[in-house]
Amino acid sequence: MENKKDVNIRDKHEKYIRSLFAKNLKRMRSDRHLSQMELSKIVDISPNFINDIENEKKWPSITTISKLVKALGIEPYRLFAPEPMIKIDNQAIFKTELSDLIAAMVSERVARYSADGSSDDSAELSGAEPDPGKSAV
Repeated sequence: MENKKDVNIRDKHEKYIRSLFAKNLKRMRSDRHLSQMELSKIVDISPNFINDIENEKKWPSITTISKLVKALGIEPYRLFAPEPMIKIDNQAIFKTELSDLIAAMVSERVARYSADGSSDDSAELSGAEPDPGKSAV
């Protein structure tokens, strides 16, 4: 039998998960410029149900979650992710995704540097034109 403390902890975790899900769903729907009505049509559920989910009044089934992630074009974990997001060009990006993008860009630069022997691409990194008086080493 569960004691009162265990029930309170479980309830706290459930509320936290529902809150994360609701906030992430609303943000991702809004980022895609979809109204609750538009998303409900794509997912084939009532707009009232979308509203209730976003306001933490109801909880979707696994089937509905699957339809939502497909409609939003995201991985399921993103609806439950507590990590902070960054907005770039009006699009929410997970900090880890941004780190992955930066790592890929750096790897590409290193590979290019190794291949062509360039020693100074700081102008390219900053977006500035290279100094014509400065020669590559």
